Amino acid sequence: MPPGQSSTETQALRQILEVTRKLAAPFDLDTMLSEVVAASLSILQADRGTVFLYEEETDELVVRVGTGLSSIRIPADKGIVGESAKTRKLINVPDCYADPRFNREIDRKTGYQSRCMLTVPLIGYEDSLVGVLQILNKKSGIFDEQDEFIASALAAQAAVVLHRVKMTEAMIVTEKLDREITVARDVQMGTLPKEMPKIAGYDVAGTFSPTDQTGGDLFDFVKMNESELFLLMGDATGHGIGPALSATQVRAMLRVALRLGADLDDAFIHVNDQLVEDLPDDRFVTAFFGLLDAEHHVVRFHSGGQGPIMHFHAASNSYDWHEASTFPLGYMNQTHLGDSTTIEMACGDILGLISDGIYEYENPQGVHFGQQGIVQIIKDNPHATSEQLVQLIMKAARQHGGTVPQADDITIVLVRRLP
Repeated sequence: MPPGQSSTETQALRQILEVTRKLAAPFDLDTMLSEVVAASLSILQADRGTVFLYEEETDELVVRVGTGLSSIRIPADKGIVGESAKTRKLINVPDCYADPRFNREIDRKTGYQSRCMLTVPLIGYEDSLVGVLQILNKKSGIFDEQDEFIASALAAQAAVVLHRVKMTEAMIVTEKLDREITVARDVQMGTLPKEMPKIAGYDVAGTFSPTDQTGGDLFDFVKMNESELFLLMGDATGHGIGPALSATQVRAMLRVALRLGADLDDAFIHVNDQLVEDLPDDRFVTAFFGLLDAEHHVVRFHSGGQGPIMHFHAASNSYDWHEASTFPLGYMNQTHLGDSTTIEMACGDILGLISDGIYEYENPQGVHFGQQGIVQIIKDNPHATSEQLVQLIMKAARQHGGTVPQADDITIVLVRRLP
């Protein structure tokens, strides 16, 4: 068991990662939502669970999956479920019959006795309401703060399922391969950061350009607090929809792990071990898991098969190129992760997470763009912002390639400490 984590927390994390894994399978909506409800009851030790879907046309919440319930329609602004949907906030009710918002009519019709409940909104992409998850009657006592935390993580996964199934249904209706690929690209591109994170004293930028309409590269930022930023960058083997699914799975599992309080080491171990079970033997994901501490100006990271990691030292105009610190995610179970690598970010320093698509970009003579191509861009543009450098690197690599088409997915993430 990782240090600093209880057996209960570890078990909860593993169960939620298992749900995330199952949700990647191409099952129908009801089956997927049943998995979420079943996991909620198991992890939270609760008696019943219900998923309400939001119908925008009628402005109603409709029971789609519910323990012991048939179809029920509720106005989206009524009762505890409606309030959770309207406010987009979790509601923890320790005593249902003491809460005036509680509708006793359902208990009267079903003969069930509601004692306590957790109600969590399901929020999809671009902050859209897709439904509500409600968990009833903890078997011992009432739902506590940790239960709220876990329920929120499960609700986030349910929202992902709903969004994905709606997109899948759209593909089936069109019955055209190009439409399927377009939708898959929209889903993948929709998981990329909508805007760059704001961290005092730092300038952050990133971009992703797939070889095909979808690709296996990914990057993400998770702001832990005002001074800490989690950095993710990875590359799933292959091109197209399959690797794209692996990439989005890594992102989803990482965010769930962080939401449950996993630290840098725990997150890397849990995601790796789950991918070992999920991926075929010939598939893996190279990935950089890093934590920027902007207060102390250090970055701690594990690099699973991802390299080189660039560290530009502004004061000496020199470079460190860090190779991978361990094997790729999904390759084999982690029995001894080892210490994380730590780099100190002095004023003007740049951390570069750059995929093979840039380093190995070939020109007609077969010459790679290489590390020297990156060095030249930074040398020629000492006062450029991170965003400007990202665009300049991309442009320079393509000019280097000339008539040779892009052969690999491209991801560039730059983190620069401001002078």
